[in-house]
Amino acid sequence: MSESAQKKRVALVVQYLGTAFYGWQRQPHYRTVQEEIEKAINRTVSSSQWIPLHGAGRTDSGVHAAAQVAHFDVISPIPAEKFAIVLNKQLGNDLLIRASAQVASDWHARFSASYRRYRYTLYTANPPNLFLAPFSWHYYYAPLNTASIEAALKPLLGYHDLAAFCRAGSERSHTWVEVQAVQCIRKGSIVEIEIQADGFLYGMVRLLVGMLVKVGTGELSTEAFREIWQEKQRDRVKYSAPAKGLCLLRVGYEEFPFPESIWFNSQPHFNLDATEE
Repeated sequence: MSESAQKKRVALVVQYLGTAFYGWQRQPHYRTVQEEIEKAINRTVSSSQWIPLHGAGRTDSGVHAAAQVAHFDVISPIPAEKFAIVLNKQLGNDLLIRASAQVASDWHARFSASYRRYRYTLYTANPPNLFLAPFSWHYYYAPLNTASIEAALKPLLGYHDLAAFCRAGSERSHTWVEVQAVQCIRKGSIVEIEIQADGFLYGMVRLLVGMLVKVGTGELSTEAFREIWQEKQRDRVKYSAPAKGLCLLRVGYEEFPFPESIWFNSQPHFNLDATEE
């Protein structure tokens, strides 16, 4: 078998606007990111069997991704680094392969990942902004104290059972999560909350942000917030932030063939004038 005909594992860095997608995972009768890319791969490659795509994680309906990661195995003369160009010609304008590269046969988009990082964006000024609407939660009902939100986030660092922030229907065998980094910053009328962990529970970030907003408005104390997750009081978690404000910012690996400019921080920051507040 020639070198070009040998099976190779191809990694992809994927961006998508989640608005018109029913999430990442392939589902009957719905448009999903995984299925769109798989169709493009299988149209490109002549194979007797369907070539599946494996993602680093699943995003919900309406959630965006700045640098989702996926891989597939293929026998093709097309160089791995050229697959991004070939596939992009077949994808819609809300889905983009930023880059592709060959990886080792035992490298896995999901199981080789050391972390995932999400960013949630809130727009807090009163007048609506059409250009922010698809990518943020327009929360102008009450002022948000970012110091209080940051204080509520800090105790989450470490390895904890976060069952309080897991939606029903999770396929995970447990609800323990290693939270590696947290951040809440304000830039004028924009508030960004970032959370990095080894993995995330089903619906975790949106449930977290929904409750953190209550902390930011003073409706919920940092102590009460901590009690909720430490005591696994799922019945007290009644608020889920809208999907459109959430973006999978990046996925981290010990060995990754792409430069940081491709994957590290590719969601643009909104930075409106502070006078909008």
